[in-house]
Amino acid sequence: MLLGGGGVYAYFFSGLRSTPAPLSLATPSASAVASASASASATAGKGTWSIASGSLVGYRVNEQFVGQSSSHQAVARTSDVTGNVVITQSGTTYEMTSTTITVQLANLASVDSVAGYNVTNRDRIVQQSLDVRSFPTATFASQSVALPAGADSGQAVTVSVPGQLTVRGVTKTVTATIQLRATGNTAQIAGTIATNMTDFGVSPPTIGFTTVQSAVTIEFSLNLAQA
Repeated sequence: MLLGGGGVYAYFFSGLRSTPAPLSLATPSASAVASASASASATAGKGTWSIASGSLVGYRVNEQFVGQSSSHQAVARTSDVTGNVVITQSGTTYEMTSTTITVQLANLASVDSVAGYNVTNRDRIVQQSLDVRSFPTATFASQSVALPAGADSGQAVTVSVPGQLTVRGVTKTVTATIQLRATGNTAQIAGTIATNMTDFGVSPPTIGFTTVQSAVTIEFSLNLAQA
Protein backbone atom coordinates (compact mmCIF):
# COMPACT_ATOMS: atom_id res chain seq x y z
CA MET A 1 0.00 0.00 0.00
CA LEU A 2 3.01 2.20 0.08
CA LEU A 3 5.48 3.10 -2.64
CA GLY A 4 8.94 4.44 -1.98
CA GLY A 5 11.56 6.61 -3.66
CA GLY A 6 12.39 5.45 -7.16
CA GLY A 7 9.30 3.25 -7.21
CA VAL A 8 7.07 6.33 -7.04
CA TYR A 9 8.85 7.91 -10.00
CA ALA A 10 8.66 4.72 -12.01
CA TYR A 11 4.98 4.31 -11.27
CA PHE A 12 3.96 7.86 -12.14
CA PHE A 13 5.96 8.14 -15.35
CA SER A 14 6.18 4.63 -16.81
CA GLY A 15 2.52 3.67 -16.51
CA LEU A 16 3.58 0.02 -16.23
CA ARG A 17 1.46 -1.89 -13.76
CA SER A 18 -0.56 -5.08 -13.78
CA THR A 19 -3.03 -6.94 -11.60
CA PRO A 20 -3.79 -10.69 -11.76
CA ALA A 21 -7.27 -11.74 -12.84
CA PRO A 22 -9.68 -12.77 -10.06
CA LEU A 23 -9.46 -16.34 -8.82
CA SER A 24 -11.90 -18.68 -10.55
CA LEU A 25 -12.72 -22.32 -11.21
CA ALA A 26 -10.26 -24.15 -13.41
CA THR A 27 -11.64 -25.49 -16.69
CA PRO A 28 -12.07 -29.25 -16.29
CA SER A 29 -10.53 -31.62 -18.82
CA ALA A 30 -12.77 -33.73 -21.04
CA SER A 31 -11.68 -36.86 -19.16
CA ALA A 32 -12.63 -35.28 -15.82
CA VAL A 33 -16.08 -34.38 -17.13
CA ALA A 34 -16.59 -37.92 -18.44
CA SER A 35 -15.41 -39.40 -15.13
CA ALA A 36 -17.74 -37.14 -13.18
CA SER A 37 -20.71 -38.10 -15.35
CA ALA A 38 -19.97 -41.79 -14.97
CA SER A 39 -19.57 -41.63 -11.18
CA ALA A 40 -22.22 -39.03 -10.34
CA SER A 41 -24.79 -41.60 -9.23
CA ALA A 42 -22.26 -43.17 -6.86
CA THR A 43 -20.67 -40.15 -5.20
CA ALA A 44 -23.20 -37.38 -5.96
CA GLY A 45 -20.87 -34.86 -4.34
CA LYS A 46 -22.04 -35.59 -0.83
CA GLY A 47 -19.73 -36.11 2.14
CA THR A 48 -16.92 -34.26 3.84
CA TRP A 49 -14.42 -32.49 1.61
CA SER A 50 -11.04 -31.25 2.85
CA ILE A 51 -9.16 -28.29 1.41
CA ALA A 52 -6.28 -29.70 -0.63
CA SER A 53 -3.01 -28.42 -2.09
CA GLY A 54 -3.16 -25.77 -4.77
CA SER A 55 -5.82 -23.77 -2.93
CA LEU A 56 -5.45 -19.98 -2.72
CA VAL A 57 -7.03 -17.25 -0.61
CA GLY A 58 -6.29 -13.55 -0.88
CA TYR A 59 -7.57 -10.02 -1.11
CA ARG A 60 -7.73 -7.16 -3.60
CA VAL A 61 -8.07 -3.51 -2.66
CA ASN A 62 -7.88 -0.28 -4.66
CA GLU A 63 -4.97 2.12 -4.21
CA GLN A 64 -5.25 5.66 -5.56
CA PHE A 65 -2.03 7.50 -6.31
CA VAL A 66 -1.66 11.26 -6.56
CA GLY A 67 -1.56 12.37 -10.18
CA GLN A 68 -3.17 9.20 -11.50
CA SER A 69 -6.65 9.19 -13.03
CA SER A 70 -7.25 5.49 -12.40
CA SER A 71 -6.77 3.40 -9.29
CA HIS A 72 -4.51 0.37 -9.00
CA GLN A 73 -5.66 -2.95 -7.57
CA ALA A 74 -3.30 -4.34 -4.96
CA VAL A 75 -3.60 -8.13 -4.76
CA ALA A 76 -2.10 -10.56 -2.26
CA ARG A 77 -2.56 -14.30 -1.92
CA THR A 78 -1.51 -17.28 0.18
CA SER A 79 -1.73 -21.04 -0.23
CA ASP A 80 -1.58 -21.54 3.55
CA VAL A 81 -5.26 -22.40 3.96
CA THR A 82 -7.04 -25.29 5.70
CA GLY A 83 -10.60 -26.36 6.36
CA ASN A 84 -13.43 -28.49 5.08
CA VAL A 85 -16.81 -28.47 3.39
CA VAL A 86 -19.68 -30.79 4.32
CA ILE A 87 -22.37 -31.59 1.75
CA THR A 88 -25.40 -33.69 2.65
CA GLN A 89 -28.19 -35.21 0.59
CA SER A 90 -31.90 -35.52 1.35
CA GLY A 91 -33.75 -37.13 -1.53
CA THR A 92 -32.76 -35.17 -4.62
CA THR A 93 -31.76 -32.09 -2.64
CA TYR A 94 -28.15 -31.32 -1.77
CA GLU A 95 -27.14 -28.96 1.00
CA MET A 96 -23.85 -27.41 2.00
CA THR A 97 -24.34 -27.81 5.72
CA SER A 98 -21.05 -26.30 6.81
CA THR A 99 -17.90 -24.73 5.46
CA THR A 100 -14.88 -23.78 7.54
CA ILE A 101 -11.89 -21.97 6.05
CA THR A 102 -8.83 -20.88 8.05
CA VAL A 103 -6.12 -18.70 6.52
CA GLN A 104 -2.65 -17.93 7.91
CA LEU A 105 -2.37 -14.17 7.38
CA ALA A 106 1.38 -13.86 7.87
CA ASN A 107 1.91 -15.68 4.58
CA LEU A 108 -0.09 -13.27 2.41
CA ALA A 109 2.18 -12.10 -0.41
CA SER A 110 1.52 -9.40 -3.02
CA VAL A 111 1.17 -10.71 -6.57
CA ASP A 112 0.38 -7.54 -8.56
CA SER A 113 3.16 -5.51 -10.17
CA VAL A 114 4.23 -1.87 -10.36
CA ALA A 115 7.19 -0.95 -12.56
CA GLY A 116 10.36 -0.22 -10.63
CA TYR A 117 8.99 -1.22 -7.24
CA ASN A 118 8.97 -4.35 -5.13
CA VAL A 119 5.29 -4.53 -4.18
CA THR A 120 5.98 -7.13 -1.50
CA ASN A 121 7.16 -4.22 0.66
CA ARG A 122 3.48 -3.48 1.30
CA ASP A 123 3.02 -6.89 2.92
CA ARG A 124 4.80 -5.69 6.06
CA ILE A 125 2.32 -2.79 6.33
CA VAL A 126 -0.61 -5.18 5.91
CA GLN A 127 0.73 -7.51 8.59
CA GLN A 128 1.03 -4.60 10.99
CA SER A 129 -2.49 -3.39 10.20
CA LEU A 130 -3.89 -6.88 10.78
CA ASP A 131 -1.75 -7.37 13.90
CA VAL A 132 -0.88 -10.89 12.78
CA ARG A 133 1.25 -11.54 15.86
CA SER A 134 -1.84 -11.33 18.03
CA PHE A 135 -4.34 -12.54 15.41
CA PRO A 136 -2.47 -14.89 13.07
CA THR A 137 -5.52 -16.30 11.29
CA ALA A 138 -8.72 -15.25 9.58
CA THR A 139 -11.65 -17.67 9.44
CA PHE A 140 -14.91 -18.05 7.56
CA ALA A 141 -17.64 -20.35 8.88
CA SER A 142 -20.72 -20.72 6.70
CA GLN A 143 -24.34 -21.26 7.51
CA SER A 144 -26.25 -24.11 5.88
CA VAL A 145 -27.43 -23.45 2.33
CA ALA A 146 -29.24 -25.50 -0.32
CA LEU A 147 -27.31 -26.14 -3.53
CA PRO A 148 -28.85 -25.54 -6.97
CA ALA A 149 -29.77 -28.39 -9.29
CA GLY A 150 -26.77 -29.76 -11.14
CA ALA A 151 -24.39 -29.70 -8.19
CA ASP A 152 -24.28 -33.51 -8.24
CA SER A 153 -23.47 -33.90 -11.94
CA GLY A 154 -20.23 -32.03 -12.50
CA GLN A 155 -21.88 -28.76 -13.49
CA ALA A 156 -20.60 -25.48 -12.08
CA VAL A 157 -23.32 -24.00 -9.88
CA THR A 158 -23.46 -20.55 -8.29
CA VAL A 159 -24.80 -19.94 -4.80
CA SER A 160 -24.78 -17.21 -2.13
CA VAL A 161 -23.46 -18.52 1.18
CA PRO A 162 -24.03 -16.50 4.38
CA GLY A 163 -21.58 -16.95 7.20
CA GLN A 164 -19.33 -15.45 9.85
CA LEU A 165 -15.98 -13.87 8.93
CA THR A 166 -13.47 -13.32 11.74
CA VAL A 167 -10.50 -10.99 11.20
CA ARG A 168 -8.34 -9.39 13.87
CA GLY A 169 -10.55 -10.89 16.58
CA VAL A 170 -13.71 -9.28 15.18
CA THR A 171 -16.54 -11.40 13.77
CA LYS A 172 -19.02 -10.06 11.22
CA THR A 173 -21.84 -11.57 9.18
CA VAL A 174 -20.96 -11.64 5.47
CA THR A 175 -22.13 -13.34 2.29
CA ALA A 176 -19.82 -15.30 0.03
CA THR A 177 -20.73 -15.64 -3.64
CA ILE A 178 -19.31 -18.96 -4.78
CA GLN A 179 -19.13 -21.32 -7.72
CA LEU A 180 -18.94 -25.03 -6.93
CA ARG A 181 -18.09 -27.94 -9.20
CA ALA A 182 -17.84 -31.55 -8.01
CA THR A 183 -16.21 -34.04 -10.39
CA GLY A 184 -15.97 -37.56 -9.02
CA ASN A 185 -13.95 -37.58 -5.81
CA THR A 186 -12.62 -34.04 -6.27
CA ALA A 187 -14.31 -30.66 -6.18
CA GLN A 188 -13.52 -26.98 -6.59
CA ILE A 189 -14.94 -23.85 -5.03
CA ALA A 190 -14.13 -20.32 -6.15
CA GLY A 191 -15.69 -17.09 -5.02
CA THR A 192 -15.56 -13.73 -3.32
CA ILE A 193 -16.61 -11.92 -0.17
CA ALA A 194 -17.10 -8.17 -0.38
CA THR A 195 -16.46 -6.41 2.92
CA ASN A 196 -14.88 -3.34 4.50
CA MET A 197 -11.64 -3.36 6.49
CA THR A 198 -12.94 -0.75 8.91
CA ASP A 199 -15.64 -3.21 10.03
CA PHE A 200 -12.84 -5.26 11.57
CA GLY A 201 -11.03 -2.36 13.22
CA VAL A 202 -8.47 -2.00 10.42
CA SER A 203 -7.79 1.56 9.26
CA PRO A 204 -6.85 2.00 5.57
CA PRO A 205 -3.15 2.93 5.36
CA THR A 206 -2.67 6.47 4.06
CA ILE A 207 0.46 8.35 2.99
CA GLY A 208 0.86 11.66 1.16
CA PHE A 209 0.84 10.25 -2.37
CA THR A 210 -1.29 7.15 -1.77
CA THR A 211 -4.84 6.62 -0.55
CA VAL A 212 -6.15 3.11 0.09
CA GLN A 213 -9.87 2.48 -0.13
CA SER A 214 -11.48 0.67 2.79
CA ALA A 215 -13.54 -1.67 0.61
CA VAL A 216 -11.91 -5.10 0.31
CA THR A 217 -12.71 -8.09 -1.86
CA ILE A 218 -11.64 -11.41 -0.37
CA GLU A 219 -11.22 -14.03 -3.08
CA PHE A 220 -10.57 -17.74 -2.95
CA SER A 221 -10.03 -20.78 -5.13
CA LEU A 222 -10.21 -24.04 -3.18
CA ASN A 223 -9.33 -27.52 -4.35
CA LEU A 224 -11.27 -30.10 -2.36
CA ALA A 225 -10.60 -33.79 -1.83
CA GLN A 226 -13.21 -36.12 -0.40
CA ALA A 227 -12.22 -37.24 3.06
